[in-house]
Amino acid sequence: MIGMKKIAFVIPWHGLNIPGGAEMALRDVTKHLSLHGVDIEILSTCVREFTADWNKNYHKPGVTVEDGIPVRRFKVRKRNVSAFDQVNIKLMQNKPITDEEEQIFIREMINSPDLYKYIAEHQDEYALFVFIPYMFGITYYGCKACMDKAVLIPCFHEEAYIHLKIFKEIFSKVRGMIFNAEPEKRLAESVIGIENVCSIVPGLGMDTDLSFDAQRFREKYQIQGPFILYAGRKDVGKNIYALIRYFREFKMRNEVDLKLVLIGGGKVNIPEDISSDVYDLGFVDMQDKYDAYGAATVLCQPSKHESFSYVIMESWLCERPVMVHEECDVTKDFVVRSNGGLYFKNYFEFEENIKFYLKNPQKASVMGCQGKKFVLENFKWDIVMKKYIDFFNEITIDA
Repeated sequence: MIGMKKIAFVIPWHGLNIPGGAEMALRDVTKHLSLHGVDIEILSTCVREFTADWNKNYHKPGVTVEDGIPVRRFKVRKRNVSAFDQVNIKLMQNKPITDEEEQIFIREMINSPDLYKYIAEHQDEYALFVFIPYMFGITYYGCKACMDKAVLIPCFHEEAYIHLKIFKEIFSKVRGMIFNAEPEKRLAESVIGIENVCSIVPGLGMDTDLSFDAQRFREKYQIQGPFILYAGRKDVGKNIYALIRYFREFKMRNEVDLKLVLIGGGKVNIPEDISSDVYDLGFVDMQDKYDAYGAATVLCQPSKHESFSYVIMESWLCERPVMVHEECDVTKDFVVRSNGGLYFKNYFEFEENIKFYLKNPQKASVMGCQGKKFVLENFKWDIVMKKYIDFFNEITIDA
């Protein structure tokens, strides 16, 4: 427990069941900080979630208590969607934009002047304001309203947005930054410049007492033999189509009874010639997910843009190795440090990795157990929360 004023966590949208890595991280961190005696409040907008209309106030403004934590919501300002989209498309295509377009981008995305006014006028009631993630108007203007008390959980990864001048200008002056992994911190050092910002790399906490039953999964879903598991949102940004292409190529080049199992939301197109070898299970409950990890030959996380990866940690907790993309610094770093998996950059490396796992089941199991040891030593909630609380105490001016 820390003897200080309450700490506000600020996020563009909040709900107990809405999807998203940053949203899940906030729910978990605030819940466990509260259990450790920290006085927490969540500040957000009335928008429902990321995929909703950012002009629509779904929730009523005001304070509710959700999962034992006060949530204070504010109305959003109407935005010029067309102007924002024109700039955002350029950024998504990695095209350069002007200083004026940077201002359009941040001004015409999700914003809440009522929230910024509240932060500015009520700073004395809070020890710190912790913003997550970095790229939204809520974070940019919110930090400007309380620079001396602004802390960022940025969830950085290499993309066009991180290189905007407006972000470097503000985020290089915040009170503190909390990173999910060392490569994320190195990226911030090289792009943003954080030599004057206090920082820490606690990672994200994991519930480590999960159980799994591989045979139960196989019997329930009638999937026998070896299979690659993909767990997560099925969209282009997660590089899932590279996995599907590589799996198809592997099946064409190797006479092996190997399957691909997909779990998670979203739709994906499966080529007809491999459709009988691909099981798209959609959303499954948590226990089925853990059982799937335990039954898999390997979990493949092909994404190139991650600031953490719950699914990798969960696979390791279920004692199964992983395979990640070499171009994702964060997941590659986890694999190298843990000796819990392999990485690939192209199809041929992917193929060799799969052959290794199929031919060396005992070594694969050892790698899975090494991954589990890595998670238990670094990401148990008590370990992560101590780092958070010590950091908050260190950087709070009037603790």
